[in-house]
Amino acid sequence: MSETKRILVVDDLENTRELLERNLSAEGYEVVTAPGGTEAIGILETTPVDLVITDYKMPTLNGIDMIRHIRENHKDTEVMMITGYPSIANSVKAIKNGASEYLPKPFTVDELFAAVERTLNKLHLRRTGNVPPEQKSIRFPDLIGDSPAMRDIFKAIAKVASTPVTVLITGESGTGKELVARAIHYNSPRASAPFVPVNCGGIPEGLLESELFGYEKGAFTGAVETRAGFFQTADGGTIFLDEIGDTSIAMQTKLLRALQEKEVCMLGSRRSQKVNVRIIAATNKDLSVLVDRGLFREDLFYRLNVINIVVPPLRKRNNDILLLVSHFASQFSASMGCSAPAFSEKALQTLKEYNWPGNIRELENVIQRLVVMAEGHVIEVPDLPSLMRFSALRNDKPFHTLAEMESEYIRTVLASVNGNKTKAAKILAIDRKTLREKLKKQEPESD
Repeated sequence: MSETKRILVVDDLENTRELLERNLSAEGYEVVTAPGGTEAIGILETTPVDLVITDYKMPTLNGIDMIRHIRENHKDTEVMMITGYPSIANSVKAIKNGASEYLPKPFTVDELFAAVERTLNKLHLRRTGNVPPEQKSIRFPDLIGDSPAMRDIFKAIAKVASTPVTVLITGESGTGKELVARAIHYNSPRASAPFVPVNCGGIPEGLLESELFGYEKGAFTGAVETRAGFFQTADGGTIFLDEIGDTSIAMQTKLLRALQEKEVCMLGSRRSQKVNVRIIAATNKDLSVLVDRGLFREDLFYRLNVINIVVPPLRKRNNDILLLVSHFASQFSASMGCSAPAFSEKALQTLKEYNWPGNIRELENVIQRLVVMAEGHVIEVPDLPSLMRFSALRNDKPFHTLAEMESEYIRTVLASVNGNKTKAAKILAIDRKTLREKLKKQEPESD
């Protein structure tokens, strides 16, 4: 894929078109834009286009109409959808109609570039048929690390990618479990088929079955049409069941049948459908403990745990921190059109010694903030977040009470997720109400 790729951006918002054009052009792509579907169709009739990035909600022709038109008339063009109105139903509809990627707004420049690269890789595979043997090396463009633990993960991915075996990925939140799942899929024979991620913990229990397996018209109040689920959408490809440990026993029973029989039954239907889907699951919980407590089916655990890939927390691979700092600093600087800052030895040492409770997600947020806010060309220790500086001096400070240490840790976790209490509560393994009560106790009393 050495030749320059042409991308058509279709969005009725001028500022969105300009932003995408600027970022993609800076990355080396040739970009043309259209304010709507009608104009885009005209461009496609006269200009060869490798990839169309279309908004979902537009006047006259919406994003789904654009996807259908491209799939029916331009088979040598890939398409991905962006939207400011994300929903599970829309994502299923987009992928079912032929979109290779579905990117909800707001998204980062890195997420945009990664989605574009994945989509163009699919186009390359489709155009060339089979990749030549000399190009079949396993690639991990989004996985950064050279520690022994990461090298073990790379070896495991290389071994399991070419097989249909079920994989269970375990590790703390923010360690990159989905990146490992994507690496397995995109290095497998299913690479040109859909990769469908599902956050089982983020979908209400009452909706999870219909979202996974689909439903027939009239199956329940509000079911005004028959709709396929994520399993049908992933047919031929891979379904990634994230936070599998958050599912109920009843849902686990249905998932077990899908694994065993390779078939699903839509809600409201009496007939099962065969599906050709590879299943990769992930969790930040110890499923064996949940099995002992009767909270997770033992037979499903053994079905999922054929191959277990453990993604270590960042604090246990701190030699990779410098690689990740360099990677994120370069990416964020490039997106802003400036040179990457340097880091002093003391600043790098502080970053290495920090505990990183939010793992890679926290590190990424910190580096982005430093690139944006730093006033000089060299990042020094005073430029780092205050909690990191305090962490570096902890050995020189007097002992604290347990309540003080808990308070500091809660503030650290909150800072790592930019104050998002729902995400912080998930990392702390407490409910949001408990977190709110703890934060209330930390507030200083007024005189």
